[in-house]
Amino acid sequence: MSAPRKYPQELRERAMRLVAEARLEDPELSMNAAVKRIGTRVGVNPDTLRGWVKQADIDAGTRPGTTTEDARKIRELEQEVRELKRANEILLAASSFFARELDPRLPW
Repeated sequence: MSAPRKYPQELRERAMRLVAEARLEDPELSMNAAVKRIGTRVGVNPDTLRGWVKQADIDAGTRPGTTTEDARKIRELEQEVRELKRANEILLAASSFFARELDPRLPW
């Protein structure tokens, strides 16, 4: 279960939209200046807003990086690998145990 979000999704979307609009209105406005300006107006930490905007750009394909969907898949696959390794360890231990039961002369 994921942690509860501090900011509602509507606020996140609105803040990111305002940053995009500010940068369109003033092409010379840097990303940092835009997130500082908009973040203080909507009550969102500028660093948090910058992260949202960067991730939205990655998800849209306009910036290189790991998309949200790919990151989710990676987490799921890593969890599956951990579970399979654990199951493999259990099976190896069980096979060793049963091998000793069948032939006590074996060194393992």
